[in-house]
Amino acid sequence: MNLFDKAFAPVEAQIRYLDGDYVVLKPGTFVRCAITGKPIPIDELFYWSVDRQEAYADAVVANEAFERFGLGA
Repeated sequence: MNLFDKAFAPVEAQIRYLDGDYVVLKPGTFVRCAITGKPIPIDELFYWSVDRQEAYADAVVANEAFERFGLGA
């Protein structure tokens, strides 16, 4: 199945975030940004918090989360 199949429907993945890596608990095509709610394709996932177990869309949003919650909050 590929992205051009009419039956293709994106599915949200469940991920456990680790230091520098992550483990897919439930396969899917994207995760949601914890701050913006924007879907992040798995292959574009670069920013997350291990302590808060949440993903961020980009560096700006990750910094916003850091400023909002602090380190390990």
